[in-house]
Amino acid sequence: MRTPVPRHCGWCGRRLEQSGSVGRRRRYCGQSCRQRAYERRTAVQRTGLPEDAVVLSDTEIATLQDRLFQLRCAAEDVATAAEDGASPGELRQMATELAQAARELEQLR
Repeated sequence: MRTPVPRHCGWCGRRLEQSGSVGRRRRYCGQSCRQRAYERRTAVQRTGLPEDAVVLSDTEIATLQDRLFQLRCAAEDVATAAEDGASPGELRQMATELAQAARELEQLR
């Protein structure tokens, strides 16, 4: 028996609940995500951009760059602390902060 692969919403990325085995698999977690995806598809068709194109505003790009910088700094802090002989508790706290920065970066929408 195959183990079901977790599926995620095609718009927001939330994990989708496993539904019954009848019918098509869900692509979106709700009507609002389905609507946002539809709006994006129609906008892409009007502009002629490729289907997999990602369009970000200047503000979104700046925010993404800031979050990437925070992630890099957190990773460098962990590496420096490890080289300097930081305590396991201190390293654990820094690793937790690094993981939190990565989780926040995952949420692009």
